Amino acid sequence: GALVTANPSLWLRVWGCFFCLFFGRRKAGILPSLEDLLFYTIAEGQEKIPAHKFTTALKATGLRTGDPRLKECMEMLKVTLKTTSDGALDRHLFKKCVQSNIVLLTQAFRKKFVIPDFQSFSAHIDELYENAKKMSGGQVADYIPQLARFSPDLWAVALCTVDGQRHTVGDTKVPFCLQSCVKPLKYAIAVHDHGTEYVHRFIGKEPSGLRFNKLFLNEDDKPHNPMVNAGAIVCTSLIKVMNFMNKLAGNEYVGFSNATFQSERESGDRNFAIGYYLKEKKCFPEGTDMTSILDFYFQLCSIEVTCESASVMAATLANGGFCPITGERVLSPESVRNTLSLMHSCGMYDFSGQFAFHVGLPAKSGVAGGILLVVPNVMGIMCWSPPLDKLGNSVRGIQFCTDLVSLCNFHNYDNLRHFAKKLDPRREGGDQRVKSVINLLFAAYTGDVSALRRFALSSMDMEQRDYDSRTALHVAAAEGHAEVVRFLLEACKVNPVPKDRWGNTPMDEAVHFGHHDVVTILRDYHNQYTHQEGSTAKKNEENLDGLL
Repeated sequence: GALVTANPSLWLRVWGCFFCLFFGRRKAGILPSLEDLLFYTIAEGQEKIPAHKFTTALKATGLRTGDPRLKECMEMLKVTLKTTSDGALDRHLFKKCVQSNIVLLTQAFRKKFVIPDFQSFSAHIDELYENAKKMSGGQVADYIPQLARFSPDLWAVALCTVDGQRHTVGDTKVPFCLQSCVKPLKYAIAVHDHGTEYVHRFIGKEPSGLRFNKLFLNEDDKPHNPMVNAGAIVCTSLIKVMNFMNKLAGNEYVGFSNATFQSERESGDRNFAIGYYLKEKKCFPEGTDMTSILDFYFQLCSIEVTCESASVMAATLANGGFCPITGERVLSPESVRNTLSLMHSCGMYDFSGQFAFHVGLPAKSGVAGGILLVVPNVMGIMCWSPPLDKLGNSVRGIQFCTDLVSLCNFHNYDNLRHFAKKLDPRREGGDQRVKSVINLLFAAYTGDVSALRRFALSSMDMEQRDYDSRTALHVAAAEGHAEVVRFLLEACKVNPVPKDRWGNTPMDEAVHFGHHDVVTILRDYHNQYTHQEGSTAKKNEENLDGLL
């Protein structure tokens, strides 16, 4: 809320009180709930929260009221508001509405998502959108007659982060066909279903250096890669698609344009020639019906999306195969890694090398005007504007992607040491030490191993202490989060016996609250730790004796 933004030390005080009360419950028996803390944060001193204030504050974090993960909360909110006369929620009613989704909501309002200051970042996206909107030039593709019907003025950008934060600007609800943007998706599905080795028996991995629709194979008589038409046609023979597409998009809009399919087939002489050439060279798996596969290929190119639904598809790739808004594993890590690698080297037609050089992100363009852009571990973006440059890429889309990487340090090599500073939307402003401790302890309290893993990878001190000298290990042990305890001990190598200001260790917490599985983990690790310490001490003593 505004109060938190205006006063960055607020969370320290609020959560300080929370941890103080929580860890003091041995004596006082008081435990403020997360729901209460969230209420006080949003209410800003008022006794009630108007429903519209809650939903507005929620949208400011990047979450949508229609997010599938908030279904229970939103349904309960509708039911509860029918019982109120003023459309406002007191503390009791608020708790009733949010309790089923409290962890996600608390993460959102604590700015714990991958883009903490989402409103500021969204404003930057809007500026980039307006800048690219000024671009003129380019031609709407007309070799497929159905594509020529689109207005050259259409322009849209939608993004979805790996935490499910959403932002859209422009004509983001207008359906259009994926065309070649479907190529990385169906390749990912093929690898997910069959594995890398099998798929690449039939398709290469190298950029072709030729136009995407050339009648040409590599020296092994295979298509060069799955991003050119020949490779995409062969890849089509390996997959079943629509169920995956729906899952990739988090069940948002995925349709089919029969008119475009018929138009593709009637104007697809070059692709038929490629198909027969592939058949002659025995590029397909045995028993493949080439003409049926070509029909399927045209159908896949004619799958309709909106910028909004396609941005979720891109975000699923950015999120290692997990759909951010459903949490469902859709693709294997292997398939995502392979797909992003090939998008990086081969995804932008004959502009792929230039794009990799200047933008440095995996992307795939299509002749309908789409550019599917992936910022790994951060977000997926779909840009759409029908006018294309001479290489077949969206003029406005290319401008937007270039401007985005000029502004933000998203280029694959922007994080090299001593590189010129750019905006890093992943960083929080304010008192970093305060927020670092709060984030660490809260992740331990909620059992959020993913967040802890991210903190560890960013070189955070995993043994940080609050003002009562409590560590994340203390908190995880008190809450009984065995997976967190194991991660902190085994992956982060934290001290297993830190003492808080009352002299309590994590073992004391686990014993007190009856978490026997945590007690076992701590005891086993403590014995191992003590043994290693003893061995090290003995070895040091022996080395010292040798020196003397």
